[in-house]
Amino acid sequence: MSDTSHAASPTRWQIPFFTIWTGQALSTLGSRVAMFALIWWLTESTGSATVLALATLFAMLPTIVLGPLTGVLVDRWNRRRVMIAADGLIALLSVWIAVLFWTGAIQVWHVYLLMLAREIGGAFHWPAMQATTSLMVPKQHLARVNGVNQALNGGLNIVGPAVGALLLSVTTLGNIMLLDVFTALLAIVPLLFVAVPQPPRAEQAQGGSLWGELREGARYVLGWRGLLILTGVAMLFKIALTPAFSLLPILVTQHLGGAAGELAGMESAYGIGVIAGGLLLGVWGGFRRRILTTMLGLAIAGLTILLLGLLPAGQLGAALGIILVCGVALALTDGPLFAVLQSTIAPEMQGRVLMLFASLVTLTSPIGLLIAGPITDAVGVQVWYLTAGAMCIAAGIAGFFVPAVRHIEDYGKAAASQPVPDSSTLPPIPRGGELEEVA
Repeated sequence: MSDTSHAASPTRWQIPFFTIWTGQALSTLGSRVAMFALIWWLTESTGSATVLALATLFAMLPTIVLGPLTGVLVDRWNRRRVMIAADGLIALLSVWIAVLFWTGAIQVWHVYLLMLAREIGGAFHWPAMQATTSLMVPKQHLARVNGVNQALNGGLNIVGPAVGALLLSVTTLGNIMLLDVFTALLAIVPLLFVAVPQPPRAEQAQGGSLWGELREGARYVLGWRGLLILTGVAMLFKIALTPAFSLLPILVTQHLGGAAGELAGMESAYGIGVIAGGLLLGVWGGFRRRILTTMLGLAIAGLTILLLGLLPAGQLGAALGIILVCGVALALTDGPLFAVLQSTIAPEMQGRVLMLFASLVTLTSPIGLLIAGPITDAVGVQVWYLTAGAMCIAAGIAGFFVPAVRHIEDYGKAAASQPVPDSSTLPPIPRGGELEEVA
């Protein structure tokens, strides 16, 4: 079956896109259930925090180390085939782990290897799906689709562990891994029948080296000031927020006086907030300038984190309400952000630029944890929430006043016509007053 190379049609795009989307959503559910079951097995069989930390590290490494390279390959290769191969890899790995559980041969290092290999597949699959979405969905609907994605992720954060826990009580881990195989196959089948647009590659990219195309992606980001600043804001955001959520158990137990049940309640409230925010975005779509929705969401999220740090001891009820609003705000931050990236980055550059963006942002998670740990141990957990909240509020407000960020979508329309831009070839950054301000 041949792939089309044209962009999204403004009409009748829903059926082909959501056919693929539904398969991918079911596959993600199977993966969440399987990962919960495997993490629980690691916890029960080892009881080691180091083992769990290493599992998290193995899950992060492919995006950090291989991300830019996989993005280049996604731009070179047929994106439909990339997604089929990635989902097929997940199915094969899950079959292998299922056999190891059935035969009693499973070891901790097998799970590490599975997580590493799955995330390598994900490092190819994620940019391929993101770039495909930008070509199948009309630009005016990208924010809504990303809002639905936010709601889906919030729901899976609640449903995945619950289904995983239920299955662990009624069947074996080997059988649970078969569910992951089945849902991966459900993701592959639509890709065999639905046409996936493939952008034409730039003439100068034909036959180029991987290193040369990787440099093109880096030059694309460095030469586009708005995108460069936005990448820096996202990195700052992750440095602030990753430790805040990692330290939530300490905040709940040591400051708010809660236990495991209260912590679960906080996590559920956050998930409900993400669902609500995603649905709100799916219906509303955000401001006309979608980047303003992202900056507003970031500022509100920062305010909620700041309020968590200011809460008096024992105020669990107030904390539940605050974390729910935080979930709404983060959905409003992430959904429009990816809509902006998808609609402004040149289609033939999206794989490498999105993965470079993801690699840099993911890299900041361990950096944030390394910074937050000593600060929390020295001066208490509340100080980090105050610091992180202030950082996010400042970044969100600043975005409204930086022309390169505020006008990034207008600038992107001009930049998208130049596949390999640098600071000398890109059009000048629009300044305040030169473009109509519409929120």
